[in-house]
Amino acid sequence: MTRIISIISGKGGVGKTTTAVSLTAALAELEKDVILLDGNVTTPNINLHLGMPFYPLTLNDFLKKKAKISDVIYKHPDGFRVIPASLSVHELKNLNLEKLNSAMLNLLGKAEIIIVDGAAGLGREARTAIEIADEIIVVVNPELTSITDALRAIKIAEAYGKKILGVVVNRKRGKHYEIKDEEIEEILELPIISIIPEDDAIPESIYMKKSIISHRPKSKAAKEFKRLAKSIITGEFSKPAYEKGFLERLLEIIR
Repeated sequence: MTRIISIISGKGGVGKTTTAVSLTAALAELEKDVILLDGNVTTPNINLHLGMPFYPLTLNDFLKKKAKISDVIYKHPDGFRVIPASLSVHELKNLNLEKLNSAMLNLLGKAEIIIVDGAAGLGREARTAIEIADEIIVVVNPELTSITDALRAIKIAEAYGKKILGVVVNRKRGKHYEIKDEEIEEILELPIISIIPEDDAIPESIYMKKSIISHRPKSKAAKEFKRLAKSIITGEFSKPAYEKGFLERLLEIIR
């Protein structure tokens, strides 16, 4: 049975695409047959993250009935498959987002897991990513606007009756002004299932156009994405403890 998991956020810039790419790569490393679909057709980023900006056919062609879904699936060197969206603004005309539902139906049985990188926000595109999913993962930063915007997205997912696996707190730095984990869980009424630390390996991997799993597999962020991938496979989720580095602990003592 194919699981469709959409990665959503209430606002842009929280690291949703990074989470989708990294989680997909981590699942592939665990020998899962996984497809990564760029559900953000108006402002797609997966192509750029993976260093594959140009494809002969994309999800846009399928949505405009110019190609079959099987025509727009590409193999990535890291062992997973990708359904990209077009970077061209000209390809945004006459898109029928309703056809994403038929895309999912055509993909059932063709992979164990489909990870959908949804559009940020609360618009039609973002809601479509929620509609087509079986399960939802919400990505936030530990700051108030990210969390309040995520709450609105969560209410939409709940209205659709979707199973929400939990919250990924991205770019955690352990600063005193960040919203505490317990407060995030209380506001969102959901468990934190992963805490991704602020890690220079992530922007470095994006610059290198690789997933952090292949580029810096021993980095803190990569290890946490791998832990999350195992949790998704086993269904056993737990909130990780945020580990402060030596420098962070030393600065706290000095202050």
